[in-house]
Amino acid sequence: MAETLEELTYDYEDEGVLVRKQLEKVVLTKGSWATLMFLYQELDKASGTFRPPKIAIVRFKKFKGAYRKQSSFNVSSEKQARQITEVFEQWYPKMTVATPDPNGETPSDEPADTEA
Repeated sequence: MAETLEELTYDYEDEGVLVRKQLEKVVLTKGSWATLMFLYQELDKASGTFRPPKIAIVRFKKFKGAYRKQSSFNVSSEKQARQITEVFEQWYPKMTVATPDPNGETPSDEPADTEA
């Protein structure tokens, strides 16, 4: 078990054979709940070659000093990655919408009138 984020890897061996190899890793969030993104390839056992890269977004929880995988999502194709990107681009502006102030008024994007 990995005790630090640096030690976490997405490599996986089956009976001494590397069947999933990590190409790159990015730490998205740190702490007792960490989120990492991995670029990886899986071995095609029939041909003995690695398949095209995929992306995994993995959530880890630190428990008793070691990180354990809690959940993951795999992006298995370029089409799916582009669809996810499109949704992010559509939704992100909605995430940054101004919130009402304590008086119940919603701030406007328009500049304040500074004339007296």
